[in-house]
This record gives sequence, structure tokens and C-alpha cells, in this order.
Amino acid sequence: MPKVLIMSDSHGWTEEVAVIRDRHKEEVDQFIHCGDSELDADAPELEQFMKVAGNCDMDSRFPDESHFSVGSLHFYVAHGHLHQVKSTLMPLSYRAEEVGAQVICFGHTHIAGAERVDNQLFINPGSIRLPRGRSEHTYAILSWEDKGEITVEFKDWNGKTIEEMMYRTSLD
Repeated sequence: MPKVLIMSDSHGWTEEVAVIRDRHKEEVDQFIHCGDSELDADAPELEQFMKVAGNCDMDSRFPDESHFSVGSLHFYVAHGHLHQVKSTLMPLSYRAEEVGAQVICFGHTHIAGAERVDNQLFINPGSIRLPRGRSEHTYAILSWEDKGEITVEFKDWNGKTIEEMMYRTSLD
């Protein structure tokens, strides 16, 4: 069962990013940082991460977006500030469709959540440093069976699953 860890909006935290990465490094196939790390693109804490630029990232080596496949799923990753995510998910949806992605990972709002719209799964892991809408500092782990159930598990800073946020769906 493939697994992907998704993090965003760590805003300068280094040790915390490394602790979360190291906690899951034996079980996760891919790490994603959705921007606003405020670290250098080659920071050791971001090793192993697919990463994109957020509005607070000053290192021009970060790409604005990334898309890639893990197992049977194609991912599109952007911070969201260039896609108006605070008011709509449509620009993200259109761009993901252009690149053939089913899973869209983004940050910027600091609000954790997952939602399937048509045949696209949107995931915002929240923020491990400055959460909004909840008190927990969150990140997410996505897991799936090929052509089967997809699970998005939100975890707090200590790695504890937030049961009421668990999201399950499938994609056609």
C-alpha cells in the first residue's frame, strides 16, 4: 500500500520538519512539502521532499508547482497563493486537470482538510506551526490500494491520528 506524507506551512521550523520526516521515513514512499517552509531549497531538513515555493519562501530554486506519480496516482502540488485557494479551488482543479493529476496537494490557508470533487482529491495538510480552524498542528498521510479505497489520515505534531478528521474515498 503506497503512502505519501504531506506537510505545509512550517514557517522556519527545522527540527520539527526533520522529526516528522524521520518518524515516518520507513513507512512512507514520498514526502511532499506544499510550501512556506521558509528554508533554503537544499536545507537538510527538506531532503527527500518534493517541494514547492510558497509566498513566504525566498529561495528562487523552489518551483512554483510540481506534478509526479506515486504508484497508480498522479499528484499536483502547489502552495496555492498563485491559485486563489482562499476563495476557490477552481484554478487548482483546472491546472491539475491540465497535467492529468487526480490528487491535488496545497497549503497557504493553514486549514487542514480533504475533499473529493468529481474525480479529484484535494488535500490541505494544514500547518505544523500556525494552524487555523483547529488547535492541532497538523500534517497528513495519504494511503491507498490500487484502484481501491484512499485514506487521508491527519496527524498532530506528536504523530497522533486525529480520528474525527479521517477521510476515506475512492477515485475512478
